[in-house]
Amino acid sequence: MPSAIATEKVFSDIKVNMYDHDPAASTAVICSPDGGTTKRTIDMSLYDNFAVVAGNQALTGAGINLLEIVAAENAAMTTNLTVIKTSGAVVADALDDFVVLECSAEEISQLGNGLRYAAARITMANAADEAKVVYIGYAPKTKTAGLTATYIS
Repeated sequence: MPSAIATEKVFSDIKVNMYDHDPAASTAVICSPDGGTTKRTIDMSLYDNFAVVAGNQALTGAGINLLEIVAAENAAMTTNLTVIKTSGAVVADALDDFVVLECSAEEISQLGNGLRYAAARITMANAADEAKVVYIGYAPKTKTAGLTATYIS
């Protein structure tokens, strides 16, 4: 019989979102399911830390070549776009390969006054390559039950 106790320790301390990244390009594209039109961002005014895990999902080429954390003043990621962290060149050429990066809100603010939104920017080897990307907002300014919840579209 499964536990009847409702526990929420981990998911009231972190915000986790998982995204499909289908860039339709072999250039650097902010995490997006539709070639950069819909950009996946996190509002860093709500968290002390941000982490990204990006792994291959569909391969035609050699998968992920570069993972970056970028920040901007607006959620559209168009104002003062700044590279915060970079993985450097990688050859993530197998389906089980993944790349991780993290930064703090303090690091973001030191690199640019007014930078508020962060995102993963990923360069894929082939325009047909796709990735699954996990965003983790850690140490929320306000702990809340249900910060991370099941999402079914």
